[in-house]
Amino acid sequence: MIDEDGQQVGVMKTPDALTLAQEKDLDLVEVAPEARPPVTRILDYSKYKYEQAQKVKQARKHQQQITVREIKFRPKIAEHDYDTKKHHVERFLRHKDKVKITIMFRGREVTHPERGTAILDRLAEELQELGVVEQRPMQEGRNMTMMMAPSKAVLAGRVDTDGAEGAADEGGSPTPPPEVADEANPEAAELGQSVPQAAESPSGEAASAA
Repeated sequence: MIDEDGQQVGVMKTPDALTLAQEKDLDLVEVAPEARPPVTRILDYSKYKYEQAQKVKQARKHQQQITVREIKFRPKIAEHDYDTKKHHVERFLRHKDKVKITIMFRGREVTHPERGTAILDRLAEELQELGVVEQRPMQEGRNMTMMMAPSKAVLAGRVDTDGAEGAADEGGSPTPPPEVADEANPEAAELGQSVPQAAESPSGEAASAA
């Protein structure tokens, strides 16, 4: 048993330990039940629970939540649609989210993967101040994907996140156009909805938004 000052008292019978705790108007708490014999401690249980709750709260505050979004393009995307979706990618990067960019090929389009590569390379170049390419363009069946992560400048707070909404306004509505929702993965979250991910994953499987 350990007393209220953190000093080891030694092995005691449970009734004796309870009596000692009651005499000090404190509680007898089992802190290591798996030990043999179990380890108990004399303390103020209400204060102990409060301190534990505060530690958990602080840990959550400092835990970095990682969110992975997804934006889908077509290889023959119109310039206006490209600009609109690029602004969505920019907004996500400014908010320190990762973005999975997917090029969807249909029919004979799959025979021209260079068109998808050109779109992804252009996007990476135009957004190089806000994001870095974490995963280079990779062909997976009829889809080509690239993963972008926020740049060091964004993570360090050297980039104004308020500029994201303004950028969306220049290229169109900050809400996704109909084609974005239509092409979305049915299991993905709606565009603009925050979906936390427990741990970093270069594959970006945790959460996405069309």
